Amino acid sequence: MKDICSIGHITRDKIVTPKNTVYMAGGTSYYMSYGISRLPEKVSYQLVTKVGEGQMGEVEKLRQAGVDTLCYPSRHTVYFENRYGIDTNNRTQRVLAKADPFTLEEVRPLEARVFHLGSLLADDFPPEVVKYLATKGLVSIDVQGYLREVVGEDVRAIPWKHQEEILAATSILKLNEHEMEVITNSKDPRTVARTLADQGVREVVITLGSYGSLIYADRHFYEIPAFQPREVVDATGCGDTYSTGYLYCRLQGMGYAEAGRFAAAMCTLKLEHNGPFDGTLADIERVMR
Repeated sequence: MKDICSIGHITRDKIVTPKNTVYMAGGTSYYMSYGISRLPEKVSYQLVTKVGEGQMGEVEKLRQAGVDTLCYPSRHTVYFENRYGIDTNNRTQRVLAKADPFTLEEVRPLEARVFHLGSLLADDFPPEVVKYLATKGLVSIDVQGYLREVVGEDVRAIPWKHQEEILAATSILKLNEHEMEVITNSKDPRTVARTLADQGVREVVITLGSYGSLIYADRHFYEIPAFQPREVVDATGCGDTYSTGYLYCRLQGMGYAEAGRFAAAMCTLKLEHNGPFDGTLADIERVMR
């Protein structure tokens, strides 16, 4: 039985910023796996992923980094192109290839206290998969992929299909300021958090970019400030890094505010370079001070 089981596709990413173009692996589960591998082993962790032949090298690198990894075959690897402007909050995306969704048969053998589903596209995790996992542990979801579908190569924003069904099975939900508006038609994070809690979510985590983040749990709000990065290099994977820090702390029994501050500090360090979080616990503590 693992503490955290992160399920999601490892992607190929082409990241275009005003300064440069970088090709690298990505995806929620990728950022979470490398992030957690840099932290003291206070929680047990497993990655469950699904990639095409060409991306097996990335899976091997994760295993060499000490990440317990279960990999299923897929016809293709998800291939994203992310383009950022001067304002890193604005990005346009294209999907140049898609991977196969996760199936009930693939998740049946998994055992964990928390299953974190890193959805990248709307059909990654069918409702029956989410509902089944909720019978075995707590389900944590990053909502981003449920609000994206691919038409041709373009990523289109869509309403969340099966939203009520999936939320009823979700204990922890992570979303950002754009996603909350799509889901609830509200721009007010507190209203959004209460609405989602009414639909069954125990811990609502809303990241608000440079404005910090808001956690709603046990009918209380926790406002988490953002820490100032030395330089903003690449925002790709920041939300995933936040989830990593948050779950890492919560599964050790830490409180919501403490987990949020730790997660925010991890994000700040991640923002300062391309690729996943590669700092140390001492770095996180320095930022928090």
